[in-house]
Amino acid sequence: MAATSPVSLFDLTDRVAVVTGGSRGLGREMVLAFARSGADVVIASRKLEACEKLAEEVRAETGRAALGVGCHVGRWADCDALADRALEHFGRVDVLVNNAGMSPIYPSLADVSEELWDKVLAVNLKGAFRLSARLGTHMAGAEGGSIINVSSIAAVAATPSEVPYGAAKAGLHNLTLSMARAFAPKVRVNCIMPGPFMTDISKAWSPEMIEGLRRFVPLGRGGEPHEICGAALYLASAASGFTTGAILKLDGGAVYPAA
Repeated sequence: MAATSPVSLFDLTDRVAVVTGGSRGLGREMVLAFARSGADVVIASRKLEACEKLAEEVRAETGRAALGVGCHVGRWADCDALADRALEHFGRVDVLVNNAGMSPIYPSLADVSEELWDKVLAVNLKGAFRLSARLGTHMAGAEGGSIINVSSIAAVAATPSEVPYGAAKAGLHNLTLSMARAFAPKVRVNCIMPGPFMTDISKAWSPEMIEGLRRFVPLGRGGEPHEICGAALYLASAASGFTTGAILKLDGGAVYPAA
């Protein structure tokens, strides 16, 4: 048997990747990593202009095809429209990253409105279900593929300030395991569970929060956005060919979930 180059295992040449929440933060870094590894990309978020701007950047830097699509993943119809647009434009989807998320601040549990609860569950869980159902079914009927969910350590490290968000992300873990079985053997479904990352959101963190990272995270800091890319490329590519139903903790050692 011919030896396989370790580099070639991560090659995504001519694959098509859809990334929700793809115009900024961790989503942006994954979009760029996929394109630099040879994939064509569909960049989806609520802000179409931001998606199209990043698509232009991808085309200029990598020469890969890139499509920006405005999509509110909390809306079933928007998810269907995104799936349809990606398939119509490229004819296939090989990688889906359910990265879109939100965690609004609320003053107390009693102040959590039905609207806030429904919105958080819709963006963090419902959209991932619908897109996975649509595009996972497509992959299973074609050449296979990879679905990558992006959760949070809030799924296993419960806090009173992130109750709806943590519940949704815990549900995303269950969704990962369920769909890994539903779409096997042709589609692999895995989840990245990030801890604190220094994205745009971190600019609003207090000095006390930053100090807390230094004191309580074993690696002594928050993650840099580009540090998501190794895990994303691994799960998207042939490098993870025998990996499905996995929850990959990417948090600098911040939490210790039960096995």
